[in-house]
Amino acid sequence: MKSILFKYMTKFTSLNDEEQQAIAEDILIEEYTKGTMLLRQGDVPDKCYFVLKGCVRQYSIDETGKEVTSNFYTEEQAVSIYNRHQQNKTSAYTLTCLEDCILVVGDLDAEKDMFHKHSQLETMIRKMVEENLGEVQDELTSFIASAPEERYKALLRKRPHLVNRVPQHQLASYLGITPESLSRIKKRINTSDF
Repeated sequence: MKSILFKYMTKFTSLNDEEQQAIAEDILIEEYTKGTMLLRQGDVPDKCYFVLKGCVRQYSIDETGKEVTSNFYTEEQAVSIYNRHQQNKTSAYTLTCLEDCILVVGDLDAEKDMFHKHSQLETMIRKMVEENLGEVQDELTSFIASAPEERYKALLRKRPHLVNRVPQHQLASYLGITPESLSRIKKRINTSDF
């Protein structure tokens, strides 16, 4: 599993084998079973995660009690709630493992110490966050401007594995449509074109 992490790390910074090994010794890798809640909406986050294996769902419960899925994190994706800049540091989201997961677990309180100890780590994390933010901005812009069928087609192009890994009602919520609408869209679209 650490080889996946090393591959990802070298994408953002040039670490030699010794530096990779030193970081790996300080990194906590944990296994979580399907259904494990990593963070509950309203709690203050103290951990961040990186998915080595599995799928984590991010969702919130709105004022009517409806679950609204805002993201799915799968292999080689970082999972973090960025709210330290807010006065109220509680999370607006819940994070739950949809599958058995193997995750790198980062302690947000120990982050500065890790960056001091491993200077390349801070650069790597910053580059990773910048790339992720750019992707999120592009996805949000596209999402707002597109019709539900176009959203589903974009999902098939960019993240086709989610279709078979995620319950359809959660996938529909992520796309901003009802499960019935998703079913109709799936019937109209030939997935072999993607």
